[in-house]
Amino acid sequence: MAAAAKIVVTGCGALCAAGQSPAEIWDAVRAGRSAIGPITQWDAARWPARVAGEIAGLEPFKLVTDRKLHKLIRRSDVFGLYAADRAIEDAGLPAHRERLDEAAATAFNDGTGVYVGAGGGCYASQYDFFPLLTSAGESIEAFGRELGDTVNPMWLLRTLPNNVLCHIGIRHTLKGPNACVTNHSVSGTLALIEAVEGLRAGEADRAVAVGHDAPIEPQMVLYYHQLGLLGGEVLRPYDVARSGSLFGEGAAALVLETEAAAAARGATVQGAILGSGYASEAQGLLPIRDDGDGLARAIAAALDDAGIRAADVGMIVGHANGTRQSDASEAAGIRAVFGAAPPPVTGFKWAFGHLIAASGTIETVLALRALRERVVPGVATLERLDPALGDFPVSSEARAPTSEVALVLSRGFGGTNAALLVRA
Repeated sequence: MAAAAKIVVTGCGALCAAGQSPAEIWDAVRAGRSAIGPITQWDAARWPARVAGEIAGLEPFKLVTDRKLHKLIRRSDVFGLYAADRAIEDAGLPAHRERLDEAAATAFNDGTGVYVGAGGGCYASQYDFFPLLTSAGESIEAFGRELGDTVNPMWLLRTLPNNVLCHIGIRHTLKGPNACVTNHSVSGTLALIEAVEGLRAGEADRAVAVGHDAPIEPQMVLYYHQLGLLGGEVLRPYDVARSGSLFGEGAAALVLETEAAAAARGATVQGAILGSGYASEAQGLLPIRDDGDGLARAIAAALDDAGIRAADVGMIVGHANGTRQSDASEAAGIRAVFGAAPPPVTGFKWAFGHLIAASGTIETVLALRALRERVVPGVATLERLDPALGDFPVSSEARAPTSEVALVLSRGFGGTNAALLVRA
């Protein structure tokens, strides 16, 4: 069997509460600035959790300039399309295609895939019905009679989880393989993994991989709080005082290409995807194992896929969501693979919140940036490491990675665990 193609990264785009580009977000992380603040999308004064990583002063028409398209897409879709546009532009795909003749341009379009990780658990799509439910009282006849005149006729199209997937293809004439993943907070990472596997299998020469989500909405906040997953005013991963996670919103995208395809068009390579792993603990919807077994198996599978040793990893970007059991079991899973002396560990959610489906994607973008800058950013909100975690290598101060390889971890409901290895 021929060796699998090497997969490189040639473009990145991202936005969240901390900034609207990878550079802006990175600057905030390096400066130790958290963008988590009061929720403004609704009056959250009586809500049990009142802060999140919300994108301030959002102007959707500036992010996606096609005004007609806004009738068909949601807040989350705007983020995904914007990040994809920026990554495609960063990779120089439009400029390269313009230099091709018609036949070559057609082949280029056919050889470019799109893979998207989307949030599938939001409730905002139901809110269009609330005023009518109130005015109709208990009369189903009144509800049905007024439905067509009250609810947006584009309601169904706006709720499709694959909107970003299809509109990236339409906007950029990309006709290659595609997939939409909705699997809680591993969605974005799984979209990256699917894109890599598609390129390795020869299904395409390049692909756009996106993760996007906008979970900051009343019911999501309420339900996550009732599950005991949301914290107070500050997200403190690995800290003895950690009390839970906090939501963020946004998106990130990467353009991936086979090494041969990138070289053929003279693309600038920003990094490489070395390998991936995915494992489930099969404990239930919410329970996770204290020993981090599923995470350890995902990491081991990623190392095997990449053909490298644990000792070759120079930094770890943890899921670091700030919930007590997740952080503790994550530390246990890391130790199960790396032993008593893991490489420096960090996390990014403290700076802009948990982006759920987009979390693994944006953290991969930042991991590549960290490797290129030769710095492992500190967790600025860490004040006192939980003694129960032992001598776990996480710090509020910046450190240097021990190699050019980073491990990015993502975890989700159902005991799902994903691991991705990248190199600068």
